[in-house]
Amino acid sequence: MTTLPRLAAFALLAGLVAACSSGSGGGYVAAGKDQKVNAAPLTVEQLSAKVGCSPRMQVNAAEIRTGYCKTPDGEFFVTTFRNQAGKDAWMDAAPEYNPHLVGNLWTVLSSRKVLDLLKERLGGDLHLTDHRTKKMQVVG
Repeated sequence: MTTLPRLAAFALLAGLVAACSSGSGGGYVAAGKDQKVNAAPLTVEQLSAKVGCSPRMQVNAAEIRTGYCKTPDGEFFVTTFRNQAGKDAWMDAAPEYNPHLVGNLWTVLSSRKVLDLLKERLGGDLHLTDHRTKKMQVVG
């Protein structure tokens, strides 16, 4: 299976996991240097527009939304979360699919090359390893 179909399958699975998970969340917050944690979270459409894309929605649920984009920078998935608990559940499942760009209630999945280009316009933190380990590397 190629990388993009794997990412699409993961995005769908993550949507189901997040929609079915419960709890108040608590743990992981990475909003990026240029973002305010208390600011209204951006939508898939708003994040995509910042990089010149009209997303093709893959998951459109109350708890999680994922859109696929293809731009001159490359192909990627933009996912937004209703709350921190949903984002935490997604982050706990994401390590196999490194790297990812993480902001306030959103994340973007793609190759490192594409994420480096998107980070310039989206901000956020680039996660290169599992966020639950001491070896996590955040570029930001």
